Amino acid sequence: MAAPAGPRPGWSRKAQYSLFFGLVAAVGGLIVGLIMLILSLVAPSAYSGVRGAALDITAPISGALAEVVTTTRGVVGGAGDYWNAAEQNAVLKRERLALRRQIIHAKAVLQENGQLKAALGLRERTEQAVAVGRIVGSSFESIRRFAVLSVGRGDGVMPGMPVRTADGLVGRVVEAGSSASRVLLVSDRSNIVPARILRGGIPVISTGRGDGTVDIRPLEVGRNPFRRGDIIVTSGTGGLYPPLVPIARIIRLDDDGALGIPLADPSQASFAIVERVFEPAALAVAATPEGR
Repeated sequence: MAAPAGPRPGWSRKAQYSLFFGLVAAVGGLIVGLIMLILSLVAPSAYSGVRGAALDITAPISGALAEVVTTTRGVVGGAGDYWNAAEQNAVLKRERLALRRQIIHAKAVLQENGQLKAALGLRERTEQAVAVGRIVGSSFESIRRFAVLSVGRGDGVMPGMPVRTADGLVGRVVEAGSSASRVLLVSDRSNIVPARILRGGIPVISTGRGDGTVDIRPLEVGRNPFRRGDIIVTSGTGGLYPPLVPIARIIRLDDDGALGIPLADPSQASFAIVERVFEPAALAVAATPEGR
């Protein structure tokens, strides 16, 4: 037997109902359309009333849909504005960081220029100046305290010569190459500097402690002449260091002495001056192993 013509929904009752109601809706829509067409041709005034009623019915729905569209556009526009603001904020942050780096660099250059100007001014005032060099490195972790200076024998620098900045005494040259030299800092344990208290001129001895500070001891036993804040300067005794060069500032008193911090910090200073020894005869003593 041949298969029946046309689509068949099968034995499903639900499918049959769906097909039936679909046909009813299509026929009903066709009938309503024909009625409206005939009404618009036969009685235009009545058809206008129908259109007004339909407009009244669909107006709230259209308004609600319009509000939804407006809200959606506002949300999308707000999100776009938010992302634009976030991007602009990120750009401003990058510009601020770049500006901060430029300011820091400018401050560093200004500070270095000030130190160079002070060193050059000191050289002009000091007849014993030999050379002005850049401090290219200094030791912090080691118990031996050295600094490397960017001038050497080619600039007239010799072992034993004192090194200072505008703030005070740095130390003395212990090794000199053709274009660089090694400086023994005043904070090194083996560096002993004859000194005196600026207030009153009492003679003392400054000895490095190997930790960035110096130990100040009076020559007279039994009395402690120090005060907190006292400035210790070179005395000129021994002939190596010129007198009245600042060495350290007293920060703490001990039972028979005091603890001082050097006024010239190689980690903060960029330039230093190498001077001739105060007395030329002391240069030979400083160049011997015992003098080191």
